[in-house]
Amino acid sequence: MASAHPALRLEAAATLARGTVIPAHPLALDASRRLDERRQRALTRYYLTAGAGGLAVGVHTTQFEIRLPEHGLFEPVLALAAEEMDSHGDASLVRIAGVVGEAAQAVAEAELARSLGYDAVLLSPRVAGATPADLLERARIVGQVMPVVGFYLQQAIGGPALDRSFWRDFGAIPSVVAVKAAPFDRYRTLELVRGIAESGRASEIALYTGNDDAIVSDLLAEYHVHTPDDRQTLRFAGGLLGQWAVGTRAAVRMLQKVHRGAAGDREALAELSSTATDLLDLNQAVFDPANDFHGVIAGVHEVLRQQGLLEGIWCLDPDEGLSPGQSDEIRRVRNAYPELLDDEFIAEHRDEWLR
Repeated sequence: MASAHPALRLEAAATLARGTVIPAHPLALDASRRLDERRQRALTRYYLTAGAGGLAVGVHTTQFEIRLPEHGLFEPVLALAAEEMDSHGDASLVRIAGVVGEAAQAVAEAELARSLGYDAVLLSPRVAGATPADLLERARIVGQVMPVVGFYLQQAIGGPALDRSFWRDFGAIPSVVAVKAAPFDRYRTLELVRGIAESGRASEIALYTGNDDAIVSDLLAEYHVHTPDDRQTLRFAGGLLGQWAVGTRAAVRMLQKVHRGAAGDREALAELSSTATDLLDLNQAVFDPANDFHGVIAGVHEVLRQQGLLEGIWCLDPDEGLSPGQSDEIRRVRNAYPELLDDEFIAEHRDEWLR
């Protein structure tokens, strides 16, 4: 019997299950706030050369405004990334497109992503006036078009509070292949994991951290969940992160270390313990939590600008930019933790990527 929902490509499914680094792809603009195609392609080439196992395009880090008619960038940006992934020639790459809005818009975006060769859609929960029941129904509808990656988005940037019962029902949707946990809250992360465990499909759903403030903690944690039927141990397989739009090669190496640590390598675990707080310091400078994340996208751009991959930090919204002192903070963490930001690797390959 044919599947009642679209299936994930076997190669992509294997990558998701194994665990990988999936950067949230930024948007390269010129001084006129128009798409800088050369630098947009260079960013994609950086992530792929660095060893990322997939890309998430059209997500928050890419700027939701790409969908506005005055910009019309949603399809071009997805298409550019797809072309570069095609050229890279790795069938195991996981291609994820962000989709937003009410069901009709989300379905239209999912259909476009499917036509461009994407594997799954990251379904934003930020829908004005939507109840948890509305979000579940939308996920079922979109799941008839593309495999779905769920998303628990932090409230500071518009995400709703979603309880364990929501995630239990969400996980039971057959088209759900992964969930990104990014509530920036340990209790809510636990509720998500417990809900997925109770869905009956935990073995079919890959858990990915989006908690940029707790990357190492999430990746090392074991969640022991007791349900009426059994006791399950769940782990995060990898990350789908705006943080990993910078320092991608370092992130790949860190995830490899996490996997070694999970297999019993004590030296790897000791090194990761030290890395965790360094990464938090770096994230604080880039993501700007002191100013309610106002400079989060511009902060990612500023790292890439200082490294020569972007020409400037321009965003589609002219009001989006760095907070006072944020550029200096980014320079500080770049100097403090060069091993976390790929400076030498980028300097070696930058001209090649920008051709």
